[in-house]
Amino acid sequence: MPADLRVAEVRFVPSSVEDAERGLLGFVTCVVNETLRLDGLALRRTLAGELRLSWPGRTDRYGQRHSLVRPVTDEGRREVERQVYAALRLETAP
Repeated sequence: MPADLRVAEVRFVPSSVEDAERGLLGFVTCVVNETLRLDGLALRRTLAGELRLSWPGRTDRYGQRHSLVRPVTDEGRREVERQVYAALRLETAP
């Protein structure tokens, strides 16, 4: 686990009922290590019932997706998710 990774100032804006029915629960903003604000993280529930953060990106004119920001490692992703879920008091089980 990245020992020095600190996620704070977590804010959540819920999606519409229609979007939530399709798995998009809302959007998260947070600050990492008092240095970097992450905005536009989508909180989703998968078909298997698991919570996941989707990282913001854009799609170019050729249909290629480009991440705007994302964790470098899977371990880092899991730690950001763990801290965000804890701040929002979310259970990660379905």
